[in-house]
Amino acid sequence: MLHPGPFAGVTVLGECVADLLEDPSRSTPDGLTLRALPGGGPANTAVALARLGTPTRFLGRLSDDAFGSLFRARLTSSGVDLTGSVTAAEPSTLAVADLDPSGQATYTFYADGAADWQWTDHELAAAPGDDAACLHTGSLALVRQPGGNRIERHLTRTRKHATVSIDPNVRPLLVPPSAYRERLPHWCAVADILRLSEEDCAHLAPGEGLEAACDTWHAAGTRLVVITLGERGALVSLDGSRVTVPAPSVTVVDTVGAGDSFTAGLLHHLGALGHLGGRLEALTLEDAAGAAVFGARVAALTCSVSGANPPRADEPGLRSAWHGSGHVQGPEGHPA
Repeated sequence: MLHPGPFAGVTVLGECVADLLEDPSRSTPDGLTLRALPGGGPANTAVALARLGTPTRFLGRLSDDAFGSLFRARLTSSGVDLTGSVTAAEPSTLAVADLDPSGQATYTFYADGAADWQWTDHELAAAPGDDAACLHTGSLALVRQPGGNRIERHLTRTRKHATVSIDPNVRPLLVPPSAYRERLPHWCAVADILRLSEEDCAHLAPGEGLEAACDTWHAAGTRLVVITLGERGALVSLDGSRVTVPAPSVTVVDTVGAGDSFTAGLLHHLGALGHLGGRLEALTLEDAAGAAVFGARVAALTCSVSGANPPRADEPGLRSAWHGSGHVQGPEGHPA
């Protein structure tokens, strides 16, 4: 693939969110102590990509409040390029996380009027992007208005020279699932890759089996659909040819950022194999499955530590996952 500039990495467009978690060791009956951790699905994906070694640019509207400073510090320390991000006067988005005994997180959001959703056409037109091999977006920034429709138009322009990846990351407490279902056909028409969770599918295709849902999204235009299944691995569907890949066994501390890390591992592996930069013309099911195996390992390592703290490229478990991800067993025990 030819690109006009030297970057040819992954641009991630979306929100930063401050995840507020209780610190039980410092909470008392008189007061609840919260710890603020930098998060947000797109920001987590950008951090994970950069830590894996993929050149990564983040396009976000970062508030000039204290949380915005926290976001900038995390992204830059992980090696993410912020030159395309906008400094915004609006406040940062906050999410209070509740963890159940298994480490699964649920969130209460404080997002009205936040910086993340206020993209203008002028800001997006001025953002660098012609030199990227892939643009990844999704989550709340793609569905909340007024910025969501403007990002959709930006995707249409960007796909002329870059692979487009979308993670819907349905948040029913903030946006009705019907709003995602209404926009999903438009997203599939511009997306080459759709990465979503089994829980997302329950909202986006209620009452429909996963394989039938994949076929619907293929018919709408998306070539590669990857559905994460938690401890059961991931379903990989390329133009209707499918395989399920396993998830590695891991002691789960919590699941915060696991799906975002999976997406980063998937895109990193596809990029390393030379598949990003167009319409995935040369992608095989075996290569797609290998990328999902690597993504599952990145997600597992994220689950093994507290918070959205994805691993770096020199993590021993990632080196072994990389070398073992080229050959994946299909449903009948044959190579995919």
